This record gives sequence, structure tokens and C-alpha cells, in this order.
Amino acid sequence: MRKRLSRIYTRTGDDGTTGLGDGTRSSKHSQRVEAMGMVDELNSFIGLLLAEALDGDIRIKLEDIQHELFDLGGDLCIPGRVTINVGQANRLEAQLDHYNEGLPALGEFILPGGTRAASLCHVARAVCRRAERRLVELYQAETLIPAHLQYLNRLSDFLFVLCRFLNRQQGVEDVMWQPGKTAV
Repeated sequence: MRKRLSRIYTRTGDDGTTGLGDGTRSSKHSQRVEAMGMVDELNSFIGLLLAEALDGDIRIKLEDIQHELFDLGGDLCIPGRVTINVGQANRLEAQLDHYNEGLPALGEFILPGGTRAASLCHVARAVCRRAERRLVELYQAETLIPAHLQYLNRLSDFLFVLCRFLNRQQGVEDVMWQPGKTAV
């Protein structure tokens, strides 16, 4: 970081633009800024999940993810910068395999919900999918950075498994989707 902020407002964004890390200005509704915002929103929801009482191991993993999401935001803020790598996506995959081991196999889709922590995790998962969609839009217009997409894709899978794990930890069963349940 070139300098620390001593004053939060700069007034430079009053015209609908924002400064990127490379010194260029971009519209606040550009694909890049939208993707940055979605990653920030995801990070905020993970922060909300961290306000819950969680096991130390889960807490450490989520805090690590927050740091990685900040790195991803930095990558997006400085076009061409790449700090997120395939190894981080692979680590998430191994972690989700670990948490998935003791869970029953799914024969149907599940409804989001359960414990408060699992419900917050479901929201984070849904926001992660939205961030991934925004990144796909950005990379259809600009040079693709595969590790970014792989990371968010694995993260949403990890969060899904974590939702189920958190419910199971508290003795709450998944609620299976029943197609046409309320059809008349």
C-alpha cells in the first residue's frame, strides 16, 4: 500500500468514479468495480458469520478466507495483479472434503436454513455465487485470470458444505427440498 488513509473522504468520487490501485479512475458501475463490491460484500457476510460462536478451527479458516478475499479485491483493484492462486482453491477443496466426510450423502437439494450460523453461511454462499457471476462478466470483457474464478467457485462449495456441517454440529438436520410440495 503506497500510503495510509488519514482522511476517509476525498471527494474525488463525487463525480461517480472511483480510483483503482493503478492510479486510473473507473466508473462506479463498471464491471470491475461491481466485482470488487461483490467480493467486499462477501467478505462482510463472512465477517457477520464470524460474529457467531464457532469452533476455533472453523474460525481460523474463515479468517484466512477473509484475508484471501481482501487479496482478491486487491487483485481486482489493480488490473493485471494476481495474488490468488490455484493452490488456495485446492486448499479449500481439501477443507470441504474434510468437513463433508461425516455428512450424509444428498439425494435431493436442501433448503437454506437451520441454525443461525448455518443460515448466515448460506447467505455468504449465495453472495459468493453472485460475486463469481460478476467476475465472469468482467473476464468476458477482459483477460481471464482462471485462479480467481476457481477460488470463488471452490469457496461457494466450501461454504455449502460448511452450512451442512454447522447444522449437523448442533443436531439440526438438513431440510430437503420437496418439489411441488404446496402444489394444489
